[in-house]
Amino acid sequence: MSIAIPIAVVVALIVLIILFKMVWRVAEPNEALIISGLGARSKPIDGVDSLGFKIVTGKGTAVLPGFQVARRLRLDSRAANLEVNCVTQQGIPVRVLGVVIYKVGDDFVSIANAARRFLEQQGSMDGAIHELFTGHLRSIIGGLTVEDLILNRERLTSETRSSAADEMSKLGLVVDSLQIQEIDDETGYIMNLGRPHAARVSSAARIAEAERDQEATEREQEAERQKAAVIRDTEIKKAEYEGQVRQAEQQARQEVILKETRNAELEAERTEKRLESEIRKPADARAYERVKLAEAEREERIRRAEAQAKEIQLKAQREAEATRILGEAQAEATRQKGLAEAEAIKARAAALAENQEAVIAQQLAENWPQIVEAGAKVFGNVDNMVVLNGADGMEDMLAKALTLGGTGLGLARQMLAGMNTAPTPNGHVPAVTNATQDD
Repeated sequence: MSIAIPIAVVVALIVLIILFKMVWRVAEPNEALIISGLGARSKPIDGVDSLGFKIVTGKGTAVLPGFQVARRLRLDSRAANLEVNCVTQQGIPVRVLGVVIYKVGDDFVSIANAARRFLEQQGSMDGAIHELFTGHLRSIIGGLTVEDLILNRERLTSETRSSAADEMSKLGLVVDSLQIQEIDDETGYIMNLGRPHAARVSSAARIAEAERDQEATEREQEAERQKAAVIRDTEIKKAEYEGQVRQAEQQARQEVILKETRNAELEAERTEKRLESEIRKPADARAYERVKLAEAEREERIRRAEAQAKEIQLKAQREAEATRILGEAQAEATRQKGLAEAEAIKARAAALAENQEAVIAQQLAENWPQIVEAGAKVFGNVDNMVVLNGADGMEDMLAKALTLGGTGLGLARQMLAGMNTAPTPNGHVPAVTNATQDD
């Protein structure tokens, strides 16, 4: 339902547009609509009764299909060619060619008259105009001479337009322009009219041409004389000019030579200055620079050598001083070590002399693991051993092993020998005191 309403509205609009295009007619600017039929009546215009049809120009109007008919009457200009064969007042036959430019009048009366006569036969307007103006031209030309036709064509056109004005008004037409283009005769009358004048004009032309020739000859001679004088003056001036030019060239050449000489001198001076500034001075500067650099390098080498010598001297002094101090320290250390060893040997000897057994026991206690290891080697080849009396039996066995094996005793002897011997500060071994050696 909601879609049907818009569709109906669109259909109604389309129908209205179609009906409007069918009913509405618009008159173009160059035409008039002639509407006849039911209700097509116009108002009285300028005292003229109402017409039996309606005239519309420059706007649109509604035309009821089936009840009214609309026809178009063109209002633009038209042209009709005229060709009239007639006889002048002098009895000379002539042929006149012209053109009439006309149109339907713009007022409603003219449009109504033209519509009544030409609405369905607008193509016959040219024929009607041709016949109308042909008759008027024959009547008017019959009252004029050939001279009048030739010399006063404006009179012919004005009289023709005036005489045809009433008929044109009845037809609803107006003349925009009437032009007589050509007037010709078969007898040669018009040509003969022009011959006396042409002869006079030809004679005057020949006389004038002769006078002009004479005058032209005189002027040519005068021009030749003037030309010769001008040529002579020109040659003289040319010679003077060439002399002046040669003199000017010589002066210019001398000036050029002077300028070239001056330029050469300036160029030599500039070259010398350039050599002075670009070669000599830079060379002197470079030589001076090399001398100064050599002197600076020599002084630098001297200072470097003096610094190195001083550094070597100081280094040697420091090394000598260090060597001296080191030697003194080593000597002092050796002396102190020797004194200490001597004191230790002396003390050990004194202790050994006073309590030899205690010293031996101490040495044995300190080296007891080595002694036990040496004693255990006695039992190295024993597979099975039975120990009686427990710990006492074990102690007795070990004591005997140490005593019988000799190994422990030899170790004890070596220890005692080491205690009785010690190096002296100078590397000699003193004699063993208070000790005996067994083979």
